[in-house]
Amino acid sequence: MSLLTNVMDHSLDDGYAEAAARKKAEGGGGMPKTLRAKLGLAAGLVLAALVVTVGAAQARVAAPVVAKEREELIDRIEGETSAADELEKSVDELRDEVGARQREALEKSGAGDRADLVGILSGAVEVHGPGVKLVVNDAKDVGTGGDGQPRGTSGFSDTGRVRDRDMQRVVNGLWESGAEAISINGQRLTALSAIRAAGDAILVDNRPLVPPYTVLAVGGGERLSSTFQDSADGLYLHALQENYGIRTAISVADDLRLPAAPSVIVRTAQPISEKGTS
Repeated sequence: MSLLTNVMDHSLDDGYAEAAARKKAEGGGGMPKTLRAKLGLAAGLVLAALVVTVGAAQARVAAPVVAKEREELIDRIEGETSAADELEKSVDELRDEVGARQREALEKSGAGDRADLVGILSGAVEVHGPGVKLVVNDAKDVGTGGDGQPRGTSGFSDTGRVRDRDMQRVVNGLWESGAEAISINGQRLTALSAIRAAGDAILVDNRPLVPPYTVLAVGGGERLSSTFQDSADGLYLHALQENYGIRTAISVADDLRLPAAPSVIVRTAQPISEKGTS
């Protein structure tokens, strides 16, 4: 009975009782852990909200300054753009004036047909006649070639766009096939014309062109068309179409009109007089 009485009187093991008494003596019986965690989370949220509030307030204070600087920048861009447009207009007017005086001087020098021939070959006068219209355009998806793969080159990345070297080959092929006058997007080509690239843009005589590129070539009509398409450069253009998705269309026209070149300036070359050749 004494054992049963002892168990009834001491239901908690002595070790547990001793640990509970020690914890109570050390002050560890305070706030539960779950409550402390909740309070810590609440404090973190309050701190985050404070940071966000302060940031929003600073952005609201700085917004008028940023908006004002943006408006000033837009005004400067518009002003510089207008100035550039005026300069370009002035340059075009001066080119037209120079070209008109050159054509006038050309007509006064030489005799009749010879002066006209020189004007046509130099691009100094407008011309018209039968020829071909060739339109060259980028692939529909300029990021890939016709087979879905990037168009590879040895020099720089190619994305299915028409490049300056492509247009160079087209123009050279037309000259070789019998063209007597050529223009690209209204830009008349001369012996001094240059076709080159600036980034993804094609420049003709330093003027940027945008696709599609419309090439007009006077000289022979059907004969010029068939000769060009059978030439190495015509086959090259066809290969671009088949392999890389470059879009092309060629047609024959009974009467094409090509403008005169803006200006034909020769600074170094001098003609040899007939007396000097005899």
